[in-house]
Amino acid sequence: MRPSTDNNYSHHKPNWKIIAGLWPYLGEFKGRVILAVGMLILAKVATVSTPIALKYIIDYLDQNRGTDMLLWLPMMLVIAYGALRFGSTLFSELRDAIFARVAERAMRRVSLRVFQHLHNRELAFHLDRKTGGLARDIERGTNGISFLLRFTLFNIVPTLLEIVMVTGILLIAFNVSYVLAIMVSVLVYVVFSIRVTEWRTRFVREANNRDNQSNTRAIDSLLNYETVKYFNNERFEAEQYDQGLQLWEQARLKNRLSMATLNTGQALIIGVSLIVIMSMAVREVASGQMTLGDFTMVNAYLIQLFVPLNALGFVYREIRQSLVNVERLFALLGDKPAIEDAPDAKPLTVSQGAVDFCDVHFSYHPERAILKGANFTIPAGHTVAVVGSSGAGKSTLARLLFRFFDVNGGSISIDGQDIRHITQDSLRTAIGVVPQDTVLFNDTLYNNLAYGRPGASEAEVHHAAAQAHLSDFISNLPDGYNTKVGERGLKLSGGEKQRVAIARVLLKNPPLLILDEATSSLDSISEHVILDALNEVSRQRTTLVIAHRLSTIRDADTILVMEQGTIVESGSHNALLEKDGYYARLWQQQQHTVE
Repeated sequence: MRPSTDNNYSHHKPNWKIIAGLWPYLGEFKGRVILAVGMLILAKVATVSTPIALKYIIDYLDQNRGTDMLLWLPMMLVIAYGALRFGSTLFSELRDAIFARVAERAMRRVSLRVFQHLHNRELAFHLDRKTGGLARDIERGTNGISFLLRFTLFNIVPTLLEIVMVTGILLIAFNVSYVLAIMVSVLVYVVFSIRVTEWRTRFVREANNRDNQSNTRAIDSLLNYETVKYFNNERFEAEQYDQGLQLWEQARLKNRLSMATLNTGQALIIGVSLIVIMSMAVREVASGQMTLGDFTMVNAYLIQLFVPLNALGFVYREIRQSLVNVERLFALLGDKPAIEDAPDAKPLTVSQGAVDFCDVHFSYHPERAILKGANFTIPAGHTVAVVGSSGAGKSTLARLLFRFFDVNGGSISIDGQDIRHITQDSLRTAIGVVPQDTVLFNDTLYNNLAYGRPGASEAEVHHAAAQAHLSDFISNLPDGYNTKVGERGLKLSGGEKQRVAIARVLLKNPPLLILDEATSSLDSISEHVILDALNEVSRQRTTLVIAHRLSTIRDADTILVMEQGTIVESGSHNALLEKDGYYARLWQQQQHTVE
């Protein structure tokens, strides 16, 4: 099972308009940007002036050789030469230091936007996502923004500025043939670098794509560590991971070889250009049309021009790659969540807490209906339990009430307020959920408990833990509340994790409760204790219980029996047993299993 190739990514063309979209990130520090540009100009002026100082030093020494020359004049020129070289480096470093805050703040702003946006995306997006690949896309995108800001402003622009300044100096100091020769050399160099970089960019993208795939596989395998162990599939996982790494290795090899081609071609163009232009200068020195200082200045300018151009292939490739990465990041930000607040959405007002499902239809996929006209009411302060076979639509009711998805037809309302017309934040603040599979953060037990209400006092957290019958368990731990629960809470048993989930909901103290198989991982003794606590809490709240074990919902005010997306029976536990229908048969089967 090899990961599939993302062809769209491999052949995706960059959008150069992305660069214009980065300018708003410069607006937060306009002063710094202007100052950095000023340092850039000073650095280039110093760089371009250095060969001129060198020319006058050599000419003075050459013309006054064997005479009583004035040493102070060449010494002043040497000092000026050294100062210009130092100034070039100093202004460049000051430029980078001044601009650093701009680039880092841009990365921070975008990272925060992406993080918030991902939390605003619908559940379906997160069910389909590949965490490892998504993490790499975010990382590359934010780094790409920093690269584009730095290199567009501090590499491409300075190089163009330097070419213009050097061309102007050569045009004034020498004849136009040097300008033409240099311009032809630069043009050939640029065209070659761009063409070859375009060709080899596909290898870079392929390497990144393979890196995404292998990283996704590795993270997925590590997150499912226990499953791997259950089936002794360590070798299988290693083989699958190595297959991804093998494809990544091959892509990286192509990338390296294409880089060698680019570097060799660039070196050849530089070498030929130096031979041609320096031959012109040698001929003019020999004929007396050019001084030795002029010859040195031409050579210095050629070196200065080709040093930044030498990195052009790298810069162009990285800019193109950064454009692709940033565009993918911006595309991620541009995807609107499927579940959004209505323009006129208002905060939920819970007066009593009655919940109504009115002719609710829903399907995850058009070809397969999950709910087919569900109608029921949960009166304020009552507990309604839903039972049925797997796939009947029980958990879907909870997901729709929490608005992880929107209904395809019908409506769900709380105290007469359609949940599609109220803000998601106020809706979810009013609902507490104890899920069947509790996933904890890789943090302390205390912080996982306090997550139910981050502003809660320590006494309130301890009280919630006591209500969920966690006190004895925590007191027996060497580190108590400071115990690390591990990745996804793997250091705790299923029952302990569910008690943490119950404690968090008790701490949140919402008016509505959803209990999705909330005691499925508890032993009989713990289940009895937790059920008492949940029953006590439920008496004060409107509660929807999704249950598999019927013994846990005997005291529910109403029990709904679902089959293939419809409610086939409803009533109290005793009333349903008297009907001797689906529920009664299910009860007898479970009782027989227990015996």
